[in-house]
Amino acid sequence: MGILINIDNGGTLTDFCAVEGAKIWRTKTLTTPHDLSRCLMDGLSRISSAIFGSADVQALLLATDHIRYSTTQGTNALVERKGPRLGLIVAGAVKAKELRDAGPELFDALVADRYAEVALSGDEARIDVVRAVSDLVARGANRVVVSVGDADAAPHEHAIKRGVLKAFPPHLLGAVPVLFSRELAGDDNDTRRTWTALFNAFLHPAMERFLYAAEHKLRAARAQKPLLIFRNDGQSARVAKTVAIKTYSSGPRGGADGAKQLAAHYRIARLISVDIGGTTTDVSVVCDGTPKQNRYGKVAGVETCFPLADVVSFGVGGSSIIKVENGDLKVGPESVGSTPGPACFGFGGTAATITDAFFASGLLDAAAYFGGSMPIDLARAVAAVAHNVANPMALLPDAALTAMEEAWASRVAASAHAFTKTGDTAVLAAFGGAGPLIICRIADKLGIQHILIPKLAAVFSAFGIGFSDIGHDYELPLTNTQSALSVINTLRQQAKRGMIAEAIDPEHCIETISLVIRHGDVEDVVPLYADALPPTPAGAHLMLRLNIRHSLPKPVLAGQFNGPEHVAHAPEQRTVLISGERLAVPLYRVENLTPNSGASGPCVLEEEFFTCRVDPDWRFETSDTGDILLSRKGATL
Repeated sequence: MGILINIDNGGTLTDFCAVEGAKIWRTKTLTTPHDLSRCLMDGLSRISSAIFGSADVQALLLATDHIRYSTTQGTNALVERKGPRLGLIVAGAVKAKELRDAGPELFDALVADRYAEVALSGDEARIDVVRAVSDLVARGANRVVVSVGDADAAPHEHAIKRGVLKAFPPHLLGAVPVLFSRELAGDDNDTRRTWTALFNAFLHPAMERFLYAAEHKLRAARAQKPLLIFRNDGQSARVAKTVAIKTYSSGPRGGADGAKQLAAHYRIARLISVDIGGTTTDVSVVCDGTPKQNRYGKVAGVETCFPLADVVSFGVGGSSIIKVENGDLKVGPESVGSTPGPACFGFGGTAATITDAFFASGLLDAAAYFGGSMPIDLARAVAAVAHNVANPMALLPDAALTAMEEAWASRVAASAHAFTKTGDTAVLAAFGGAGPLIICRIADKLGIQHILIPKLAAVFSAFGIGFSDIGHDYELPLTNTQSALSVINTLRQQAKRGMIAEAIDPEHCIETISLVIRHGDVEDVVPLYADALPPTPAGAHLMLRLNIRHSLPKPVLAGQFNGPEHVAHAPEQRTVLISGERLAVPLYRVENLTPNSGASGPCVLEEEFFTCRVDPDWRFETSDTGDILLSRKGATL
């Protein structure tokens, strides 16, 4: 087996994790939003340097079996409301008011007044739809979603589609895409199905442009296999076999899958993961070995037709803009991203971010940040804090920095509180480039006694992608006129074609068949080990589901916390602002820590891609493989 490369593309930074057997290489690069394929190739160049000693992307790709890619671009786009202007046409039982009631703020942001309600059937309905498309386009819509709700709505949607395609043939220059909800999902719940189509339409253009451009660049550089997209169902597939909405929250799903493995390895009953990147904080929970999942996954609080891991993204990260509004500090959801980035990056940014605050407070050091490879302008950070926070609030510089830290930590803690119960029986997993920074302060606010920082914290979501296989799910309804065997055979044919399209021999795949029993919005899934069906309730809607997957090699977690055998050695100090006072505290280089060592705070832990301030009343210890456990003094795990 060759190298497996996992990539997690975020709004500010893009993370790379390459695995070959027990060997792991990792790196980060600034996300280039104007051309995402640029940061992709830059990261691959850096990984090739780590593996071969010099940059050679072609040699890397020739030695690579698969590249799995996830992105938070869709998540970030929805958080920041940046995307196409959607138009919506509804007919029959679908009503715009009910759709808006399901997500008022989101409806106003994505659709606003660009919607129309038309008649359900007949020639007049098709004429009304054509007129509505023209009107919505004139009002600024550049993509239009059509959704028809009725007991027998599919034929009506097909008739409308024929009329629309006749009036607006897609081969014409400037033709506006018109998307039909039932082509994406067969859910009978009109609100869920329509919102799913709206989300997919919103995410599709950016995802399509970048992913196909990236695949072309990889092919030109001699990639041997198609680019695989890591999806929010925990499986991977090639670009041509992936719908846009499946990319939503796929990066956070990688973190959740990694957290599941952490919880299992360390036998943690309840693990709350806080993945803090540049633009968002993603929160998930693993309870008794199982990550939370919603059958009807929510996107920005609105139900969709697809199951999603219960990972919630909040608009707060290392690059979130911190500003004064009505005398108080507001954190996010707007982010400076990587362009222009925090003021300290020197790319023209003038807004204040927590990254600027931590440079000004001494926690982050320019000589160590990004391994010292990124020039940092401390004067710009200080000026941004003064202009945007200290002066408007009439605060001295250190008081302004303390206020920014408090506001940022409170916002992250509030995000976790809004998602799940916390308390001293849970363990907090902190990862992402900004996750470990002041995680002790965040844990204090959550009442949590223990924090786990994995060795690969800075690229942990990319690492978590490594637990995925290439796979697809197929479903068909089971009616009284069909035998289970005939439906299963049809599903097997679909699955076979799907895996052949992935360039994989179906004979080398694993097949799982389930009976899905739906009573309204309640769904039971029963694994089938033979063609015979179990008894089912009268009136239930029955579906047969087939999952087919091609297994890929998985990373293996190792090591345990056996208690510190000796006190960690800190040859350096760093002066850091803690609780309004600048203190000279021990500085521990993570890569130099001896296994099973530890020390008490206050101190700073630092490696190439993350920094962690261990506060007073906290202590740290390392496992024999480099993971870090932070515990409140006196607490035992």
